[in-house]
Amino acid sequence: MSGLKLSKLPDRMPVKITITVAPELNTALQAYAELYREAYGEAEPVAALIPYMLESFLAADRGFVKARRERSSPRRS
Repeated sequence: MSGLKLSKLPDRMPVKITITVAPELNTALQAYAELYREAYGEAEPVAALIPYMLESFLAADRGFVKARRERSSPRRS
């Protein structure tokens, strides 16, 4: 087990994403991509990791999950 919060990415169609981040965040993202490569033996570009990182973050945010569930549930009268 690698110890990384992000598991190995599933097979997928590549999607290009463009974002602007602070230099410190870019350095951290590059370091994460390197640790991912060491853990799984496959290099993935940061742009490919970001959507899965965001998905994992949102799924782990209990306040967000609860609010989203409450907003999507049908209202009772």
